[in-house]
Amino acid sequence: MAKYRLLNQEELEELQTHFVKYLVLNGITGQDWEKLKEESPKEATKIMDLFSDVVFEKVLRKIDFIERIEKKAIYCFQCLENEMVLIGIKTEDENIDFNESLPAEEDYQKLNIFTKTKNYSKDRQREIFEMLENGCSISEGKLFIQLCTLL
Repeated sequence: MAKYRLLNQEELEELQTHFVKYLVLNGITGQDWEKLKEESPKEATKIMDLFSDVVFEKVLRKIDFIERIEKKAIYCFQCLENEMVLIGIKTEDENIDFNESLPAEEDYQKLNIFTKTKNYSKDRQREIFEMLENGCSISEGKLFIQLCTLL
């Protein structure tokens, strides 16, 4: 069973070259792979689970920022080694929709800006993965830095 999840068909197709190299590194030829899928699908799935975990681990280790933008709230996270820093904005103003744009400077008084730091409750990569699966997206950190200037 995969630690994260099995890569979907589209993801596997994009990583086909890497998967072939992974198989070769594990002593499995193309012919062996086809035979394994046919004769032992559970074993083939186990190999795909392991490959999926390798891919996700590599990606998740490189993530420094994630964010979630909703109509009335923005949550930006900096993912440090041992803790996560959140900068968030919420508003009750019906004229502000963060999905469309950040509010104008004259609307800043209508915003509740907050920050919080917390240690990971799980393994760092696992926690980031779960947040991504629940609607966050990977970011370059530009919005996080922009929000820092509002504090």
